[in-house]
Amino acid sequence: MQTPFYLIDKSRLLTNMQKIAWLREASGAKSLLALKCFATWSVFDFMAQYMDGSTSSSLYEVKLGFEKFPGETHAYSVAYADHEIAEVLANCDKVIFNSIGQLDRFDAASQNHIRGLRANPGVSTSEFDIADPSRPFSRLGEHDPAQIAAVADRISGLMFHNNCENDDFDRFSEMLALIEERFGDTLHRMDWVSLGGGIHFTGAQYPLDRLAERLRQFSQTYGVQVYLEPGEAAITGAATLEVTVLDTLYNGKNLAIVDSSIEAHMLDLLIYREPAKIAPNTGAHDWVICGKSCLAGDIFGEFKFDAPLKPGDRISFQDAAGYTMVKKNWFNGVKMPGIAIRELDGSIVKVRDFGYEDFQSALS
Repeated sequence: MQTPFYLIDKSRLLTNMQKIAWLREASGAKSLLALKCFATWSVFDFMAQYMDGSTSSSLYEVKLGFEKFPGETHAYSVAYADHEIAEVLANCDKVIFNSIGQLDRFDAASQNHIRGLRANPGVSTSEFDIADPSRPFSRLGEHDPAQIAAVADRISGLMFHNNCENDDFDRFSEMLALIEERFGDTLHRMDWVSLGGGIHFTGAQYPLDRLAERLRQFSQTYGVQVYLEPGEAAITGAATLEVTVLDTLYNGKNLAIVDSSIEAHMLDLLIYREPAKIAPNTGAHDWVICGKSCLAGDIFGEFKFDAPLKPGDRISFQDAAGYTMVKKNWFNGVKMPGIAIRELDGSIVKVRDFGYEDFQSALS
């Protein structure tokens, strides 16, 4: 394939899926793919063999999950518009409201649906203020346990989402204990509870057995079906962004320009000011890898190579699935990466390419 393109490796994806399936069996908790993180539906049938459905953040994600991901479809949004709610309800099994105000607004419309409410426990593991759901004056969920208890007879579930790349089981357990302390009375009145995503339980050293036992005990204590919403945990390490060196320069450092862009193709790097990942990133030659957009700070990072780079060389950026493919855009009209899948037998199949017509149709 012509670069740039995202390459999803099913064998690496399978490793995460098997851990998710094991946790489901050991704990009783169901796992829903968070489409806000990863929505490449060409592998949904494969993932659905190990997961229980999908969860969303918008009308379009709800529809995609309902149409493409077998199993349950949970609908959540920070706010639904009047003209959206009927279509949202028609494409989901459960609808989760962000506020009591939204629950009131759409009370009649959602009367015959399974309804939930997002609760904000006031603590999180996010290291970035921009991504912290429990930041001061947060709009993400209701904070007052008494107000939530007052509407408990109108909902059957609660959703908490306060983990972010949390690979510390003890920290997760401590925060869950705080949720139990603050919302325990209402939890006893629920049928189901979603603990959201951001729990990095597919990591190599994560104590899955301890997590399974904690979730099982939580479920038994409150008599609820527990849901998890893995995003990054489902697809970590499963995809690369394949690029080609177009030109090289020297301006105090060796610079290589590739046929891609962080602002267009790996936007999270720019938002969180983090470098891309290259494996093995060893060697005697240091090179700064630069994007081809006009943004001066369009830099993937500085890496080590075994030999000097030259036009035509291929580079693979790691971890290019989560919050990457869903954020790609047409900045500068840089060609959007295609999508390819490496099957379990090692063969590579191109499933999508993007061209000028796609760029043109994005605006009018």
